Amino acid sequence: MERIQMLHRHLNGGPSVCDAQHQLAVAPTLATPSNYPTFPQAQTMAEFPSACHDMLHWDELLTDKEKETKYKVRKFMEAEVAPIIAGYWERAEFPHEIVPKIAKLGLGGGTIKGFGCAGQSVVEAGLTCIELARVDGSMSTFLMVHNSLCMLTIDLLGSEEQKQQLLPDLAALKTTGAWGLTEPSNGSDASALQTTATKVDGGYELNGCKRWIGNATFADWVVIWARNNETNQVNAFVVKKGTKGFKTSKIENKIALRCVQNADIQMTKCFVPDSARLPGVNSFKDTNKVLAISRIMVAWQPLGLAMGTYDMCNRYLQQRQQFGSPLAAFQANQEKLSRMLGSINAMFLMCFRLSKLHEAGKMSHADASMVKAWTTLRGREVVALGRELLGGNGIVSDFLCAKTFCDMEAYYTYEGTYEVNALVVGREATKIAAFKAPPKRMQHSKPNVQA
Repeated sequence: MERIQMLHRHLNGGPSVCDAQHQLAVAPTLATPSNYPTFPQAQTMAEFPSACHDMLHWDELLTDKEKETKYKVRKFMEAEVAPIIAGYWERAEFPHEIVPKIAKLGLGGGTIKGFGCAGQSVVEAGLTCIELARVDGSMSTFLMVHNSLCMLTIDLLGSEEQKQQLLPDLAALKTTGAWGLTEPSNGSDASALQTTATKVDGGYELNGCKRWIGNATFADWVVIWARNNETNQVNAFVVKKGTKGFKTSKIENKIALRCVQNADIQMTKCFVPDSARLPGVNSFKDTNKVLAISRIMVAWQPLGLAMGTYDMCNRYLQQRQQFGSPLAAFQANQEKLSRMLGSINAMFLMCFRLSKLHEAGKMSHADASMVKAWTTLRGREVVALGRELLGGNGIVSDFLCAKTFCDMEAYYTYEGTYEVNALVVGREATKIAAFKAPPKRMQHSKPNVQA
């Protein structure tokens, strides 16, 4: 009964969950509307709303270090990023001046231990992702690519010399990283990659194209996956920015994660020394050692977008009035808030459990695919409801929900589309792989069908 009363108060403008003391506290959610020049009746994301999405007391599941990181990142994103990021998103520019400030938070390297890295638990890394994404999905993706793809590949599959050379500066964000697997001709069918690595004196010559490579326009180091012409197996190489024959070009006109600088990469007789090859990569299966972690992070990210969307909607509906009442007083709007809130709390619990399974060495690839597919599907619904609740302002990026609505589409697709991840789960459930279309069967006679 107490829970029902709390939910009733929460959705009717009473006390909300306040994270300032890292516990439930009574605090009014109504706020004074801002001086937004064209819409003074409600605040924009520049003054970010208080967090009120946690109905199930998540902090009780977290360690002290995990809670410390969660609130440290939240405070930073609300104060430093929220006031400026909508403009960068509209211009499709990356806020480079924010990177040194992120470096001071000590988040570089994520789950990697040593070399100046953060040494986070998987849960702590996930909390970092959602608190970044709650304000801006692009910043979450920037750090995820840097930490959980580029750096993690070097840590898991690189030599000790490569780790010593590259990881300390990457951990301090003095240098930045990218990760190149996807190709124009091979997205979901990544194992059929066509970029080649040909052995030459002193190293390898890389030839081919990559697409959708996040951070690639400015990254100092890019991990490139290529097929060895001699063995026909996939190898990986760390390519330095400015290498001759290595050209990047920004992908323009995206509607999602607009601050992320995704690039096409063209490699033409691109020479890399023997020391650039990661010795731990000898087949395509080695990508799974990295993707096991990164897919967990991508399962967390939609939760961050959903959290920010809900927090914005909760405040907006109490500020914005129609027919003499705040929008929060209407039953239809409360039902949508309730639905959003239920999905958000379920998303957290699934991500938390997935992370704990990995930490215990019990997670399967199907587990990660199931949670990633489910959180992006539910997240899609949450941001769609948020866009509806804000009416006309739901298509204006200054009010966050238009931005999260668009950004969620990228999460739904990258690190395995929803459909491909669903098929991974289906294969685990049925022991039948359905990734390829069945062979065509000749019909020798028309079926005898009676209506």
